[in-house]
Amino acid sequence: MTLEQIKVETKKLGFIKGIALTLLIAIAAKYLAELPFLHIMGQLVIAILIGVVWKSLIGVPAYAVAGTNYSSKVLLRVGIILLGMRLNLKDIINAGPKTFAVGAISLAFGILVVYGLTRLFRVEKKLGILTACGTGICGAAAILAISSQIKAKEKDTAIAVATVAVLGTTFTFGYTILYPLLELSNQGYGVFSGGTLHEIAHVIAAAAPGGNEAVDLAVVVKLTRVALLIPVAILIGFIMNWKERSTVTGKKFSWKSIQIPWFIFGFLLMSAIYSSGAVPEPLAEKLVMLSYILMAMSMAGLGLNIDLVTFRKYGGKPFIAGLVGSILLSCLGYVLVQAFHLN
Repeated sequence: MTLEQIKVETKKLGFIKGIALTLLIAIAAKYLAELPFLHIMGQLVIAILIGVVWKSLIGVPAYAVAGTNYSSKVLLRVGIILLGMRLNLKDIINAGPKTFAVGAISLAFGILVVYGLTRLFRVEKKLGILTACGTGICGAAAILAISSQIKAKEKDTAIAVATVAVLGTTFTFGYTILYPLLELSNQGYGVFSGGTLHEIAHVIAAAAPGGNEAVDLAVVVKLTRVALLIPVAILIGFIMNWKERSTVTGKKFSWKSIQIPWFIFGFLLMSAIYSSGAVPEPLAEKLVMLSYILMAMSMAGLGLNIDLVTFRKYGGKPFIAGLVGSILLSCLGYVLVQAFHLN
C-alpha cells in the first residue's frame, strides 16, 4: 500500500470514527432521556449537552471532525424528513379551525416578539432568528431546519438550541406548578400547553397533569406549529436571500437564488404518506425513533464543535430575549384559550 493510499484510508477511518462518536452520544442521550428528570429535556437537548461537555473535557481529534460535521449537516436533513411520520395531518384538520388558529397565532407572535427583543438587545441577526424560531415553532428541530436556510454559524445554532432548551425545561416545571391555579379545563390546559411550549417533550410533560385529553390536544396544537415550519422556513429563506443580495452584494433579487429546503418538502411528503394510513403504526414509530437518533447525532455533532467559553460569551442576551418572549407567549396563550372559548 502506497503512502497516498494509507492517507486516504486513515481519512476514511477518521470520518467513520467521527460519525460513530455522534452515534454513541445519540444513543446515550436516548437512554438518559428516559430518566425521570431528564425526560423533560428530551433526547436532542441532552445530545448537544453531552457533545459540549465531551469537547470541553476530552476534546475531538482533528481526524474525526469531518465525520462529526457530516452528522451535524447531512444526517440532520434525513432526520427531519423522517420526523414527518409523527405528523398526522388529519388530526390537525379534525381539531378544528380554533385550535389551528391558536397554534398559528402563537407561532407568529413568538417569532416576531423574540426576534424583536433580540434586535433590541443587539444580538447578532442570525442568532436572533434561530432563537425566535426555536421559541415560536418547535424548539431544536426548528432551529436546525432554519439554520440551514440562513447559513447560520454552528456556534449560533448551538447557542439557540441551548437557550430554548433551558427555557422550555424551566417553563415546563412552571406549568405543572401553576396548573391548579390556572383554572383551565383539561381541554383548555392542553391547548394552552401545546400553543406556548417549545419542544414536543416539554408539551407532553407539562400537559400530563391534565390527563390524556390534555396531552392529546396539546400534541395536536404543537404539531400544528411543527407543520407551519415549512412555509416559515421558505419565507425566512426568501427574506434573508433578498436582503443579502440587495445590501451585501448589490445584486438584484433572483428567484433562482433562493435555497429550496427540499428536506422540508420531504418532511411534508412523509406526513402525507403517514396521514393516508399507508404506513403501519409500528413501522411509523420505528421511523420516528430513527429520526430522533439521526437528529440527536446532528446535535451531538454541533456540541462537539462548540466550547463552553462561546456559550458564556454569546448566550446571555439571547436567553433574556427568549425568557421575556416566552413569558409574553404564555400570557397570550392563556388569553387565546379564553377568547376562542376552548376552556
